[in-house]
Formats: sequence, structure tokens, C-alpha cells
Amino acid sequence: MLGRPKLGQLEEDLLQFQNQFLATGTEPAAKVVRKADKRRVESMKDEQVSLDKRDVVTFKDLPPSLTPAPPKKSKSKSAHVKFEDEDSEDRLDHHDRHITAVLSKIIERDTSESSISLPLNLGAPFPKAFHRFEMKTETRPSSARKSIFAQNIAAKKAIERDRSAGVCSSFSNVVPSASDGQVPESESLLTNSKIGFPSEILNKTQLSRIANGLGLDRPSTEQEAVRIHEENMERLRNMSEDEILEEQKKLFAQLDPNLISFLKMSGSAHKSQEKKKPSQKEKQVTFQEGQTISGLDVEPEMQVVMTDKASTASEKQLLHAEEIKEDIEETVQMSECHITVDELPVKPQKEWLHMDVVEYEKIEWMKDLPPPKKKKTRKGMQARFSFSGDLVPPASDLPVHLGLHHHGEEPAEAGYSLQELFHLSRSQFIQQRALSLQTLGNVVQKAKSGELASSLQGSVLKVLLDAGFLFLLRFSLDDTAENIIAAAVHTLKLLLVCPTDEEYLDRTFSWYQGTAAYPFLTNQVEEDDDDDEEDKDKVESEEGKALKESEKPDADVAQTDLIKGLLKMNILKRLRYIVEVARPVPLVTIDILHILIRIARHSSEACSQILHCPWLVESIVTEFLPSTWKPQINSEELLQSLHGIPCSLAMKLFRVMACGGRNTSAILLNKYDLKSKICRFVVQDPEDLHLTQQEAFLLSTEAFRLWAVAAEYGQACTLFNDLYPVLVKILHSLPNTEVQKLVCSTTWQLSQLRITALITLLANVTKTAGCAAALQAALTSDCGGKDHSPLPGVSWSHVVGLQTSMRACLKHFLKEIGSQASWEAVQNVVTVLFVYLGVYYNKLQEQPSYNPVECLQDLEQLDSEVLQPLLRDSAFSSMWEHLRSCSAVCNPNSCCPGPESVSSLVDLSCEGEKPNISLLGSKSPFPFLTAVLYLINNIVTIHKGLTKKFTFVMNFKGLQEYLVHICQSTLHVTHASAWILRHEYHFQYLLLKLAVRMVNSNSYVAQQASLYHTVALTLLSRLLPGSEHLSHDLLSSIVFNQEFVPEGKIGGPEAEDLSSILHLDVIQSSAAPVSAAGMICKPSHGTLLREAYSLLPTIRVCYSIHFAYLHPAAVRSQASYEGQTHLVQAVLLPDWKGTILPADWMFLPLINLYDRVSKVEIKGKAVENLPHNLVDIVTNSLRWVLLVETWRSRVLQDLPVAARVARLMCVFLTGNDLFLEKPVYCFMVTLLSLYCQPKILNELDLEMPLPGLTSFYSLYVKLLEQFDSVSFGDHLFGCFILLPLQRRFSAQLRRAVFGEHVGVLRALGVPLKQFPVPLERYTSPPEDSLELLRLYFKVLVSGTLRLTFCPVLYVVTVAHVNSFIFSQDNVPQDMESARSSMLKKSYLLTDEVLKKHLLYYKLADVESPVGFQMYEELPPIRWKRLESVLGHALQK
Repeated sequence: MLGRPKLGQLEEDLLQFQNQFLATGTEPAAKVVRKADKRRVESMKDEQVSLDKRDVVTFKDLPPSLTPAPPKKSKSKSAHVKFEDEDSEDRLDHHDRHITAVLSKIIERDTSESSISLPLNLGAPFPKAFHRFEMKTETRPSSARKSIFAQNIAAKKAIERDRSAGVCSSFSNVVPSASDGQVPESESLLTNSKIGFPSEILNKTQLSRIANGLGLDRPSTEQEAVRIHEENMERLRNMSEDEILEEQKKLFAQLDPNLISFLKMSGSAHKSQEKKKPSQKEKQVTFQEGQTISGLDVEPEMQVVMTDKASTASEKQLLHAEEIKEDIEETVQMSECHITVDELPVKPQKEWLHMDVVEYEKIEWMKDLPPPKKKKTRKGMQARFSFSGDLVPPASDLPVHLGLHHHGEEPAEAGYSLQELFHLSRSQFIQQRALSLQTLGNVVQKAKSGELASSLQGSVLKVLLDAGFLFLLRFSLDDTAENIIAAAVHTLKLLLVCPTDEEYLDRTFSWYQGTAAYPFLTNQVEEDDDDDEEDKDKVESEEGKALKESEKPDADVAQTDLIKGLLKMNILKRLRYIVEVARPVPLVTIDILHILIRIARHSSEACSQILHCPWLVESIVTEFLPSTWKPQINSEELLQSLHGIPCSLAMKLFRVMACGGRNTSAILLNKYDLKSKICRFVVQDPEDLHLTQQEAFLLSTEAFRLWAVAAEYGQACTLFNDLYPVLVKILHSLPNTEVQKLVCSTTWQLSQLRITALITLLANVTKTAGCAAALQAALTSDCGGKDHSPLPGVSWSHVVGLQTSMRACLKHFLKEIGSQASWEAVQNVVTVLFVYLGVYYNKLQEQPSYNPVECLQDLEQLDSEVLQPLLRDSAFSSMWEHLRSCSAVCNPNSCCPGPESVSSLVDLSCEGEKPNISLLGSKSPFPFLTAVLYLINNIVTIHKGLTKKFTFVMNFKGLQEYLVHICQSTLHVTHASAWILRHEYHFQYLLLKLAVRMVNSNSYVAQQASLYHTVALTLLSRLLPGSEHLSHDLLSSIVFNQEFVPEGKIGGPEAEDLSSILHLDVIQSSAAPVSAAGMICKPSHGTLLREAYSLLPTIRVCYSIHFAYLHPAAVRSQASYEGQTHLVQAVLLPDWKGTILPADWMFLPLINLYDRVSKVEIKGKAVENLPHNLVDIVTNSLRWVLLVETWRSRVLQDLPVAARVARLMCVFLTGNDLFLEKPVYCFMVTLLSLYCQPKILNELDLEMPLPGLTSFYSLYVKLLEQFDSVSFGDHLFGCFILLPLQRRFSAQLRRAVFGEHVGVLRALGVPLKQFPVPLERYTSPPEDSLELLRLYFKVLVSGTLRLTFCPVLYVVTVAHVNSFIFSQDNVPQDMESARSSMLKKSYLLTDEVLKKHLLYYKLADVESPVGFQMYEELPPIRWKRLESVLGHALQK
């Protein structure tokens, strides 16, 4: 039994059902019978119609095939098409061919007034034959060559026209002259343009254009038409202007708008024809001042719209009127343009056959188009592009030979729109398809460079991708034509690859931790189903995610991530075929390599797919990294093929792939023998490689970089021993370099890239050699069967001599620091030399051969010979002044996403050259200063006696300004900024590490300890994935370090107590809420701060335990930062999905405890697995929050106040009586008093979206339910309930209390004097919600809300009800009725106390026993209001 399709199944499921049905071979339940064609001859009736049994499935998301469909066999099929809006009866009548149907459609013409001419009586049986000699010569026309017969017939017709004209002339006496008399005064009223009847229409001398007499069965139709017209005009003269306007409105309301417009158009055309007859002069019609149109009249209504548009017409009507005016102008010009011989592109000659008379109306199409006019419209116009991708301005007069004019919707406009380019890409002609792809590629290139951003609305890339641009390129790659493939590859490269991104990534490769980069993976927000099981196997979830990804259609995957979409479309196999089989020209091959590099940068999974694509890597290694090749020295020589010639891009591709993981790197080195390729291009000098100079240096540079990445995993280090002489030879040649002669040399610019790559390689080899001793010791001590990393092929003795060569090179290049041009030429080399020395001394103290005495002497020598002269140089001092101007943190716009950034394609927004004053610019001090700080940190770690010699580094004025500014800046991190911010965070981290070592020895650092502590807290919440080790180090060393909280030692707590005593705060300590038990006495603010300061080590332990989930990531990060190459799994950083810690990380323990309780309660279980030290965890968190809010409030400036209040509310929802614990209660009261300060209350916004919350309302409802259950009338809990009920917040929150959870009103007994928020925030402005006012009145009258139950809300409701019932404002009828009814009921209340409060309320006053002041007597205005409502029922 075959299954049936179900709801939710896709096209693939339907195809599967179809295949199963066809496999069974059963006969279908329905058959397709084709109706025979009636037009076929009888001999073809017996012929069987061949039916196509194949089922064709079409997808609407895919563009149609480029090849045209075959023509249909039967033309009669069009007759069977039926539209939805077609009437069946009309359709039957249309096809009815019966004689009755034909006869019923005959309409007899009215011939009653037609003149009938009898045939002439010739007196002969036959007409007389016409002879040529009888024709008069003077009647022969001279302007045209006609036959004799045609001339005779024309003469007869002329005679008949004259005869008929004589008949019509008899009615001429009916029409009097226009000069017989003046127009009456009543008629002048009708000439007003506002009415719409000009004087020509109302003139009695004018015949009617509507009533012309046709169709009348009377002999004198013309006289009857004139009589009807006279009656109409006489009636109009007797009507006033208002009556005419009224009748006109009635007609316009009754008639069809299309009929009205038709009558106006016919009248306008009639007038223009009549006025052109007597004179050929053009008619000038004025639309606005200074704007005229020739040759055509315009209706008065249009004149009103155009001239009076500023006062009466809307913007839409104005645009419509302008468009109508432009169409009229164009129509007039087209109707009056007459071509001449001079305007023809080819002049006709008399000798040409049949060209003695030129018929200009037939060759008018040959003349040039009129110059386009710029349309005056505010609407966005369709963008048109040239073949180079430039935007063609509207109405630009471009020559036709450029090929930008075509037979599209607007043939007069030059350029191609995106829709037209897509249409052209489906052409049958190869050249047209290639041209469209090239043009689209140029448009993409211009758009990504930002050249179109100022002229276009929206994103060009987004429009293209939404239209299926990626599928168009993928289908074009499958074409068989070489030029189509070349155009598609080039366009795809322009779409995916940004050359400047690659340039800057290569430039930062040799910076501190520069080999690592973030994957270009989009942030996918997937809606995962909530699973009840908490413990989920990670492997199974990953497999399920991969399976779910594979089941998605290509379009959905590409919409989320373009690279994933391309990989799902098997683009790698197609590229392999093009490279290996098609063997395209070098430009196409280079574009393919660029595309593969971009795919490899996407993720480790993409690198793995490239690696395992059949024959792809083999083809690239064989064809583009050969060991021998034909010499290519002349750069101007045009290569016919790149196959068989080494290419630096192929080496770069393998380097980027090796960054994806150590396994990928090992496969490339061993299976594909890239070790030999590295040796081949490293050993030989670039000038001897028989390649162009640039390609030779780049190839050698990429070989060093690939080797450096492999050495990052501890791989390929055996090559170091084999090639040691070559490497040392290059190092020894550096001190002999004359930098000043090579400043502007292209060779030096290429050579320094090679040198920096070499030194980076040596630094990674030194890291690996530093780990050899630890690996050997672990292998010796462990005799069990544990798996250990293999020993590297290099030891510390192999690299110990490199430090001397590096120091010599550093001394030589530091001499150029005084010259700006020379320093910029060698700055990158000096930077990487400092990084190497830092790596060397970091690993030195871990070696068994470490000699402390020799090491200290060596460090002192390095300090005196290299570091001290450098640090005291004026050029080095000026670098600190550029920190703020070059910072990406202080200047967020320098790394913001580009105008054409799309979410499905990640780029670094480096399009265009970065300015010199930026983090990536040539004058940026960050890479060099980061390397110097890295070396100094490692030196003072070994030789603590040298710490004082580096203290002046922290005293630079530019550094202090930079630190202050980064604490005040606000960042929005994206892919475009994450990779570059990571390098700046390294500088900040190393600076803080140096401050930790100097805080006890440097008085200036001790004075600025609070600033460094603020920087540390700011940096901790900004660190990105891959820097978990830095986060752990900051938490351990500086964040909870008492030395960096000097307020705890210099009287900070006492100052807070003194501030409270002097009433500098709005909230006094005596006004704090008291526990429901009445036994918890709140300590002072200073006492709690002193307690928090003294327990900072305990707080650090609490947060360290809480952040234990980051331990695996911290271990992986530590391996990279500490140089443990045997533990590094991938150079590629983790996926970027945000910062490591959220901005509210200090509240994180509270949030996690609440989440744990919520998950248990959702399942309906009791909360039993809370930690035994729950009170300690919550108390330590509140201590840290209080300390940060008091002394480091700038750190929380990015976190909204509403989010902080919501986090504190989680304490009440975590446990039933947790908030009643004394330490928790005390800190909660103090924090509430902080958040109730006027400045912070003004910043409180409960309607804004809060991080981590779906809505504040849902949290507040849970809080109400918890209060109703376990509050015991606690005043602190009540204050948090009352806080969101302020008048300026959403009325939904107040309805939740007074409507849905009205029971809480009996327990909200917070005294007025203990409530920390001023009552004015609740009573002003008056409530305007009638629903809430009725609820207020209801709870007051019913006794649910009383002064003894809830004093705060009692005062608030009484104030709002009193303001409402005595309000004098004009309100709608329902509001007025409710107001009168409420006032009447208030007066008739039996509760005299409530009645007095509602009627005599004056002003809220906390000092009053009832919470507000009252009038002794009712004011006169209120008394008058009572009289107007109650009338006789009022009793004084």
C-alpha cells in the first residue's frame, strides 16, 4: 500500500512518492486524454497522439533555462485558456457561431439625414470611356506623381465635397457672430476657473460639443442640437455661482470618473484643433510662473493643481500633476516635430531608385532621439548602469554608439537596470550573456567600494542576492562556453573576495598573535526546540545539526550563509573541473584561487571540504607548485596558461587551509608533500626563481608563512635543522642592510614581508623547542599507557643561538627611529624582532639548562643597550600621543561595516586604503608598542629588579588620555571590527599586566590604580572568543585585587557614610524599608562597602567557581598565548558570536540561579538541588555589585538601569525566603536606595528591550505571583513591586496590579516615609486611561484598597480619581459620562472617610497622617462642578 503525502512535506518527498509509484508499475487512477484538433485533415484522424510520460517538476525559486522552449504543436490550445475574472456567459456568446448570434449583432446605421445622389442620366447604355487627352492640364497636381485614373477620381471626389458643403452652408445663419453683443454679468461669474467652465464653453456663439444631434430621428438635427444648446446656456445664465458649483458636484458624484476625464480630454483636443486652423503659431500654456508648454491646452482643474499645489494639494497629488505635465510636454514635442533632410543620418540622393520624392513620415524613425529632459519628480528612479558598473544619471545625453540604449521599457534612457541585466543573462547569444555577467560584476565591485552608496537607496548586493544572483552565477559556471565561465568566475570573485581584506590580514600576520584570525562564519540564530532533558550529548547534537543543515534547500542555506550555500551546490567539484580539465587562461585561474582562499577562510569545515574534494588539492599542487618550470622573467610577457608555473596564491591557499586545524596541516605536509615544496622555494633566493620579481618574493614569503603555521602546531620543525644554514644566512645579512637607500624601493617592500615571515617562523620554532623539555619529562615520568604528544624534531639547543642574531638586527634597525621615512620602512621588522625576543625569554626560564645568573646579566645588557635608549627617545615618546587617534575603540567608525555589508557574507570592511592615522595605518603605534610591552612583561617576570627602570613607561600623558577615553566609549562589535579590536585588546591587556607588577613599586601607578581597575573591568566585558586565558588572568590578578581598589583604604566607606549623614543623597538610611519580621537592622552604606572590600578574595573565588564553564576554552586559549604548540588544535580562532562575558557578568550568578529554579518549576517539580552555599553565592554577588555601582559606575554605563533592576528581582524569584536572609536583605536595601536616586530614576526605562528578557511585563507578573505567595508583607519586596507602577511607565503594568492581581493590594503595606521614590512620580501627570480610572475607583469603593493596607497606592488612586472627577477639560462623551457618574457616586458614598478623601483631596504630602493634604472646605470650582452634576440632589 503506497503512502500519501502529508502536511509539511517538501518537493523532495513528493518526488520520492512519485518514484515509488513508478517503480511499482501500477496503472494510474486517471489518464490524460488529449482532445483532437478539428483542423486536422481526415487522413490524420487515425494517427495516435504520442504522449510524453515523463513528469517535469519545476521550482519557482530557480531561474528558467537559458535555452528557449520548443514551440507548441497546436495553436488551438490558446482558445481553451480561461481567466478567473471572465464571465462564462460572455465566453459562450463569444464562441457562438450560429446565424442568430450573427444577426443579433447587426446595428442599423441612421441614414435619415444622409444625402443620396442619384446616378446621372447619360442617355447611353454604358458609361463613356475616359480618354487621356480629355483631361485638363490645369487640374493636374504638381506636388505628387499620381496616375491619370487616380487624378480623375480625386477630381470627382472634390466636386462631391463642394456639393455637400453647399448643403451645410444653409445653416450658417443660425450661428451669430461673436461680436454681436457683450457677455452678461451673470455669465462672467461662470468664467471662474474654480468652477471648471471657461468662457468659451458658456459663450452663446459656441456650438455644443456633446449634443451634436446624431441619433435623432428628425429631419433637422443641426437645428435641434443648437436649440438644446441654447436652452442649456440660458439655464446656466440664470443660475448663481453657488448653484452651478452644487450642480457640478452632483454631476461629478453621479457620473463615472472615466467618462468625466474623457469629456475633458475631448474638449481640450477640440479647442486645440480649432485654434490651430487660423494660425500656425504655437499656443503657450502656463502651468507655473516661468513654465510654459507649447501647442496644447490644459484643463483648468490641472492648472489649479499645478499652481495652487502649495496650499491645497497633497504631496502625492503634486507628484502626479508633475508627471502629467511632463507627459504633455513630451506628447507636444513628439506631435510637432517634423524631420528635415539635414536631420537624416543618410542624405537621400536623386539618383536613387524611387527616392525622387522623400516621404518624411516614413523615415522619421531614423532621426536622432530628442535630448532627454530631467524629470522633476521626488520619487526614486530606477538605477541604470553602464558596462563598467558606473551609475548612469537620469536623462543623461549619451551617444548611441556606446551601446547603452536598448529596446527595454525605457528605450530613450541610457544604461541597463538590474532587472534588464538579469534578463540579458538568459539570452541565447553567448556574447550577451557574458556581457551581462561582466556588467553585474562591475556593479558589484563599484557597490562594495562605496561609490554607489551616496546615489542609491538600499543595498545593491542585498537586492541582487534576493533576486537569485548567486544561483545565476552557479548556473553560469556549468556553461560550456569558455567566456561565460570566465565571466562567471570573475563576477563570483568580485562578490566574495575583497582584496584589501586579504592585504590587511597578511599585514597583521607577523604581529603579536597575528597568525590567528576569526573565521568568516555568519552568526546564525537558529530556533532550537526546548528539550526537557538537560544533559544532552554534544556529539549527537552536532550530528543532528549537520543533518538538519543538509536537509535545507540550497536557497535557504545561501540566504543565511553564501559560502555554505555554494558548498552545498558542489562548487568545489565544478572549480576542480575548470582548473583541471578546462584549463582556463591565467586570469580565470587566479580568480579561482582567490575564491578558494575565501572559502577556506570561512571555517574549519570549509577547509576540510576543500581538502577532501576529489583531485582538487592534487591538481593545484601538481599544476601550480611544480618543482621545475619554464622560466618566466619578463613581466610584460602575456602568459597563455598558468598551468605548470608556480603561483604564490596556491601556496597561500594551503597556508589558510593549514590554519583550519592541525590535522589538515599534517595531511597537507605529509600526503601532498608540501614539505618539499617549502624547501624548494625557501632555499633558493627569490631573484633566482626565474619568475617575475613580485611573484618570486611573494612565493617565498608564502612558503615561510605556511611553514610558520605548521610550526604553530609543532609540525615540520625537522626542516629547521636541515635548512638552518639558509635561515641564519638571511639573518646575518640584515645588519648590513642600508635602509635609507631602500626606503622607496619596491624590492625592500617585498623583502621585508619575507623577512617578517621568516622571523615569525623562528618564533614559532622557538615555542616548539621550548616545549620539548616538558614533553620529554612527561614521557619519562609516565610509564603508563597514556597518550602523549610526540616529541618535536627540534630542541632548545637548536635555537639558543638565534637570540644573538636577533639582538644584532634590532640594534641596527633601531638606529632609524629618528627618521620618519626610514622608521616606517623598518617598523614591521623591528616589531617582529621584539615579539621574537619576548617569546625567547618567556620560554627560557622553563628550560633545564636555565642559568639564572647568566640570564639576569643578559637581560641587564639588553636593557642598557637596546631598551633604555629606545624608551627615552623622543620619537618613542611621540608614539604614545597617537594612541587615541589611531585607536579602533576610541574611533568606532574606523572599523564599522561598509555600506554594502550583507548578513550572509562576512567581510572585514577594509575596502579602500586605510588612512595613516588608524590602527592599520602606517603611523599606527599599536603593533610596535604591543611588542615592546610583551618583551618588557617577560623581562620583569624574570628580573624583578628591572621593574623600576620601566616605571616611566606608565607616565606618558597620551597613555592616560587614551585610558580615560576607552572607559567612556561605547562599542558595537561586528565581524568588521572584531579581528582588529582583538589586537588593541592585546595592547590593553599587556599594559594592565605591567601595571600589576608596578603597583607596589610605582607611586604614579598606585595613584592611578582606580583608572587601571576601571580599564580592567571594561576590558573584561569586551574580550572576544579566543582570549579566555586573558579573561581568567584578569579575574585572578587585577579585577579583585585590593591594590586596585584604593577607595577601600583611603576612606571610601567613611565618605559614603558622611554623605548619608549630611543628607547629600535623596534617600536617607532612616527611610530604608524594614523587614517584615522587624528584626533586621540595615547597616550603613559605608559598612557594607567596607565588608565587600575586605572580602574581595572570597568574592574572586566565588566568581572563579561560577566561571568554571569557561575552563576548557581557557585551556585552549592558554596553549596559544603561552606557546604550548603541542596543545594547539587550530590557529583559526573560535566562531565569533559575541563577547566572552556579557556586559552584566557581575549579575550572572543571580541569573543562573534563577534559571535553574525556573527550569525545575516549569517541570512541576520542587526545587531541591540548589547549592548549599546559596546565601553565600548571592551575598558575594550583591557585595560585588554594590562595590561596582558605588565606585566603578562607569563600567555599567552600557547596561540599562532597567536591566539591573530586573537582575535584582531574580533574588526574590530564586527562593521563597532567600531575600529574608540578613546579609541578602541588607545589600538589597542598599542597592534599591542607589537605584532610587533621581538621576538613575530618570534613566529607568521599562519599555526598552532588555538583554536576556522577552519582556519586562512577563517578569513582573511572575514577581507579583511570588509576592502574593511568599512575601509575608515584606516592605523591601513591596518596594520592588511598587517601583514599576510609576505614571510614566506602561499602563499594562498597573492593570496587572489593579485588575489581574488585585489581591496584592492587601499586603503592600510599605509606609509612606519608608518608600524611597517620590510620590510625584506616581501622581503626575493625571491618569488618562478610563479603564484604569474605573479600576482605581472600584478598588477604593469596594474596600480592597485602604489606607491601612497600602498607603502608597491609596494616595495615588485617590489623587487620580480626584483629578478625574473634578477635571474641567473637554473630553469625549464616554469620558464625560464616566466622570459625572463617578463624581455622583463619590458624593453618595456611605463611607464618609473615603468620601471626604475623594472630594477634599488637595496635594500629596508624606508628612501627613493620611499621606496627602485636604481642603477644609470644598473650593468654589469644585462646588460648582457638583451642582452641575447633581443638581437638586445636592445637599449642602
